[in-house]
Amino acid sequence: MKLNRRQLLAVAAAATTPLPFAAMAQGATSNWPNKPIRLIVPNVPGGGIDILARLMQGELQKIWGQNIIVEYKPGAGTVLGTDFVAKSAPDGYTLGMVVTSHVINPSLRKSMPFDTLKDLAGVGMTAVSGIVLVASPKTPFNNLRELIAYAKANPGKLSYATPGAGSSMHLGGELLKQQAGIEMVHIPYKGSGGAYPDVSDGRVELLIDPLFASMPHIKSGRLKPIAVLSAKRDPSAPDIPAFGEVLQGFNVQSINGLVVPAATPRELVRKISDDVAKALRTEDLKKRLLDIGLEPIGSSPEQFDQFVRDELKRWEAVVRKANISID
Repeated sequence: MKLNRRQLLAVAAAATTPLPFAAMAQGATSNWPNKPIRLIVPNVPGGGIDILARLMQGELQKIWGQNIIVEYKPGAGTVLGTDFVAKSAPDGYTLGMVVTSHVINPSLRKSMPFDTLKDLAGVGMTAVSGIVLVASPKTPFNNLRELIAYAKANPGKLSYATPGAGSSMHLGGELLKQQAGIEMVHIPYKGSGGAYPDVSDGRVELLIDPLFASMPHIKSGRLKPIAVLSAKRDPSAPDIPAFGEVLQGFNVQSINGLVVPAATPRELVRKISDDVAKALRTEDLKKRLLDIGLEPIGSSPEQFDQFVRDELKRWEAVVRKANISID
């Protein structure tokens, strides 16, 4: 059979056309991983996200048979580290840890170096942890209803400390102000270490901080718990009431997740997600996380991507109403 010139050109073009993306994706997992993997932590060492990264590191090294190198790239409220991940090769060898600021930063910062939805793909939510509102023992209120009543009777007299402007704790305080119709003054600290003595001594009335970090101060009596910022009580501290018991629909938690560059083959993203979920299900890791107030999750990539889309919209509304900007 003879081929005309047009048919010959078509055959030649087909011979040089790259494999379809699906076929390339299938090859992406065949020998992955065959070298060390970088796990980017966008904060300084020592915090909750670092502890989670280190705990996951050990289990994932067993599963993957490769070294996992934890690298710290702090700055700009986690933006610098996440930007590094977004601009990395989409080959599964650079994974990024993200926290709640991941879904807050686009609303707070006018100039983001990456597009949260277009430049990154979710691997999965790894863990969540409770956030608690605590008060100085010298304050005249002991629960959320009493606090709201006091704030309404004394507008602008209450101040609340957080580990920093733009954090989930800061935005949780703004959401409380909006939903309860009260006024409070935000006092941002560089980390919560300096806030604890100030609140304990009554120089600042309130503090919003991760539950696991606040528990030693609660148990010692240096701070009194008002409520956790979630819809339901936290399993690690069931005696502390939840915001949702007073303010319907209120739910703010610290989230931890993993992301990769958006162009990472989908099959590889799912494999990484499945392996991370498997690590989080191991009894040893699960127990160690629960002991420090972290609840392991291990969601699918699709579930985490949808969560990010929903949270971006939620925090955009809160930030707009509060007129907050940190650029």
